[in-house]
Amino acid sequence: MSRFDVDFFVIGGGSGGVRAARVAAEHGARVAVAEADRWGGTCVIRGCVPKKLLVFASEVSRAIADARGHGWTIDGARHDWAALVAGKDKEIARLSGAYTARLRKAGAEVIAGRAVLTDPQTVEIDGRIITAAHILIATGGVPRHPPGTWITSDEAFDLPVLPRRIGILGGGYIGVEFAHIFAGLGAQVTLIHRDTHVLRGFDPDVREAVTTGLVAHGIDVVCCSELVQHGTTLVAGDRKIEVDLAMSAIGRDPASRGLGLEEAGVKLDARRAIVVDEYSRTSVPSILAVGDVTGRVALTPIAIREGHAVADTLFGNRPTPVHHHLIPTAVFAQPAIATIGLTEPAACAAGHDVIVYRARFRPMRYALSGRDEQVLIKVIVDRPTDRVLGVHMVGPDAPEIIQAVAIAVTMGATKADLDRTFALHPTTAEELVLLR
Repeated sequence: MSRFDVDFFVIGGGSGGVRAARVAAEHGARVAVAEADRWGGTCVIRGCVPKKLLVFASEVSRAIADARGHGWTIDGARHDWAALVAGKDKEIARLSGAYTARLRKAGAEVIAGRAVLTDPQTVEIDGRIITAAHILIATGGVPRHPPGTWITSDEAFDLPVLPRRIGILGGGYIGVEFAHIFAGLGAQVTLIHRDTHVLRGFDPDVREAVTTGLVAHGIDVVCCSELVQHGTTLVAGDRKIEVDLAMSAIGRDPASRGLGLEEAGVKLDARRAIVVDEYSRTSVPSILAVGDVTGRVALTPIAIREGHAVADTLFGNRPTPVHHHLIPTAVFAQPAIATIGLTEPAACAAGHDVIVYRARFRPMRYALSGRDEQVLIKVIVDRPTDRVLGVHMVGPDAPEIIQAVAIAVTMGATKADLDRTFALHPTTAEELVLLR
């Protein structure tokens, strides 16, 4: 008989925590998981899922604009923001319920409430004390708030009405995606950021293409190093921008406060991210952490992989480290961006002798509509070994294409492997095997 109430206690009902709890329970462990808010975490409630639903909705305006070239006449089209929000809420509620249903089916105890560590193997939830052999922290992240009256992406999904004029601070994933969403739904959008191109850290050609795409989409892109807010006026250098809503998209921080981590001896870094090793173990043997709260890679599939690995390591007799490399990622701008592997500067900085293969072309889908928008495909190759180091794409369906390409890159594909692959014609993706 164990001296602990459970074998595994998970704090956080998001993607990483739920995967770890479910898999651990399926391995036969006694599991309890607590969530202080809604089940599903950032991704399901206020991140990837609702964002993608809004992207789909906003893309319709592009389709309507292109329709005339294909012989369609669409008059009187209008958008109902309230209907979109209601539909989004219904889908989120369904997914949130599915999370708890799967946990219960696996045999985990599902607890609604905020869990706090009282020692390295004990948690308290609303006065209830539970001891655990292992505790997993999977509390995710929280948006940063600049001084002033800014909303963040957390609130953007539930606006009562769509504002006519929106100012967005930040040129990362969230800022770029929401700029396209709001503009596609009819708002006048100004995107304000520090650099001359958005999406810092992406390949330079991608950054240039996306910045150009924002402007082509009717979004006012403002570069400034200092921004002041005066009510509904944003002062960016010598520009005064009148807005009805100001949204901050300047990043997220680990949600590590108020959990009793320091008192339990858990080491945090300067950003208050939980310091972990490749097995997601913290400085305290009984406490582990996965997902955004660790400050490693803030992407949902990474949290899921980390959570699964923890469960397999602790209860599946399969020690499983997670190595964070060759991670495909996408930005759902319009058109979308997707990448896998090294950028050109990163490949050069790593000492590779690189060959760059690049194609820019107007996709066939715009031949009749006349939309002046190009696809970018860029492949980075190591000259001595011919190995593909990175693939970068901007264009329709880029995330779907790069997900498939990521399999080949992860397996160590060479440029010769791409070259001897037959093209699937006529497609945008065929250019990947035709680059010379």
